[in-house]
Amino acid sequence: MSDLNDRIGVFEKRAAALEVKLADPAVAAAPGEYASIAKELARLRPAAEAAARYRKLRADLEETRGMRSDPDREVRELAEAELAELESERESMEAEICLLLVPRDPNDEKNVILEIRAGTGGDEAALFAMDLYRMYLRYAEKQGWKIEELSKSETGPGGIKEVITALSGDQVFSRLKYERGVHRVQRVPATESQGRIHTSTVTIAVLPEAEEVDIKIDAKDLRIDVFRASGPGGQSVNTTDSAVRITHIPTDTVVQCQDEKSQHKNKARAMKILRSRLLERELERHADERSSERRAQVGTGDRSEKIRTYNFPQSRVTDHRARVTLHRLEDILAGDLDEMLDSIHGQMATRAVAAIASA
Repeated sequence: MSDLNDRIGVFEKRAAALEVKLADPAVAAAPGEYASIAKELARLRPAAEAAARYRKLRADLEETRGMRSDPDREVRELAEAELAELESERESMEAEICLLLVPRDPNDEKNVILEIRAGTGGDEAALFAMDLYRMYLRYAEKQGWKIEELSKSETGPGGIKEVITALSGDQVFSRLKYERGVHRVQRVPATESQGRIHTSTVTIAVLPEAEEVDIKIDAKDLRIDVFRASGPGGQSVNTTDSAVRITHIPTDTVVQCQDEKSQHKNKARAMKILRSRLLERELERHADERSSERRAQVGTGDRSEKIRTYNFPQSRVTDHRARVTLHRLEDILAGDLDEMLDSIHGQMATRAVAAIASA
């Protein structure tokens, strides 16, 4: 970590530059610019303050090391004792600084488009998709988030083929971003007469909700088709062309909504989903690591690709990334996700800090 002081010093210099900008009368007269600079400065202050403390600590260490060669024995002994304390403080501060150096996800404060799809396992996968949907809805309610169901495709008794929901509130993407991937269930289906355990999968996608300022969509790049809704959820509106299918021609991204009776509302919902999917594509294009991670986690829904397993016979939930196992399956499916999510976030932060420390 020989260059750690230089790396953290960048934050200190940036914070000082922002302080100067905030004092500029021209910036003060522009509320939008002032608010943006103040927000960035607030995020930088912890790192800038840590840089100042770390620099002083290094100076104290150098001074104390020099005291070990003092001709006075008492001074040397005092220096040795103080040096041990300072070295311990240095290790703690370097760990803190590494955490501050972990790149902040710019999407952490965004709302989320949550997509849940039944994977391998037929009707049992569809039933488990509904179980997970209820789990996330209950968790969202506990967090005080707003829930807006955008699209839902039901199948069989109590199952869903796909559901797309918007969740909005405080730190939604930050909290749920590691949920995307393949979730595996092991249980005896209600239709299984022999009592055999079946394995099924559900895929979860967590997309940061894109605003119009995030993604600019040219109207000429869209093909919009309207048609009569049909099937569950569309039976009461199938006498009018209320369903909407939007195709983004350059990327061949297709979004369809038919749950609302209003064509206008269905179009608005479809555009919300489309913007978020295009934002995710753009983020993946600029971040190969994230793209690879998402493909590996979401994959195709095959049983071999999994981030979490829900084992009903043992009342066990295991997250395979954080290597955490909790024997509280009923509580977790009831929306009590905090312990699991905290463990996953802690593991991801530890990995990021280790990468920074070894760089």
